[in-house]
Amino acid sequence: MGVEAKIAPSMLSSDFANLAAEAERMLQCGADWLHMDIMDGHFVPNLTIGAPVIESLRKHTEAYLDCHLMVTNPLDYVEPLAKAGASGFTFHVEVSKDNWRELIQSIKAKGMRPGVSLKPGTPIEEVYPMVEDKNAVEMVLVMTVEPGFGGQKFMPEMMDKVRALRKKYPSLDIEVDGGLGPSTIEMAASAGANCIVAGSSVFGAAEPAEVISLLKKTVNEAQQNKGD
Repeated sequence: MGVEAKIAPSMLSSDFANLAAEAERMLQCGADWLHMDIMDGHFVPNLTIGAPVIESLRKHTEAYLDCHLMVTNPLDYVEPLAKAGASGFTFHVEVSKDNWRELIQSIKAKGMRPGVSLKPGTPIEEVYPMVEDKNAVEMVLVMTVEPGFGGQKFMPEMMDKVRALRKKYPSLDIEVDGGLGPSTIEMAASAGANCIVAGSSVFGAAEPAEVISLLKKTVNEAQQNKGD
């Protein structure tokens, strides 16, 4: 068996007025992580949540809070998010070319798990140094839509990045985010993605537990087939 499947419903698609209840519902439905989209209205046009919301949610759950920082200055967020109770801290390669070593170090020093994300237009090679550094990131998030808004269409051509990563780093956590659901999971899983962010396909489903179960099963089977 290769890397473990982790299904992370995107809380951006949840009912924000009932965030604690929505988080609990997702965990009851089999979610492994809760994916939190933090946008600053600058790096991406949308503005979402920040440390105060993470802190409020943390009081109601022990779940792994998988925070994706779509922000221009991720270093400014390390301390507040650590205090708020974030579990994972994924920053964007596009804004961290000059200070990524310092950034990864500070994320780890605060007890969070560092990850790096890249937009569809960014070449996969740009994250390699961060995976290979002695103080490396522990996850790469391949965006399968343009970051900033939920409900976009999955870009199958991004699976080449996932394949390249999986071939180079067999034990790396590779996350995909954007347009993931029952119709696209096969492509992502067979390319080698093991951490799956799913928003509207889970929250919009009549039976979210069935969708989460299908996503997990597809990833595990793809990993099994790679190992055989």
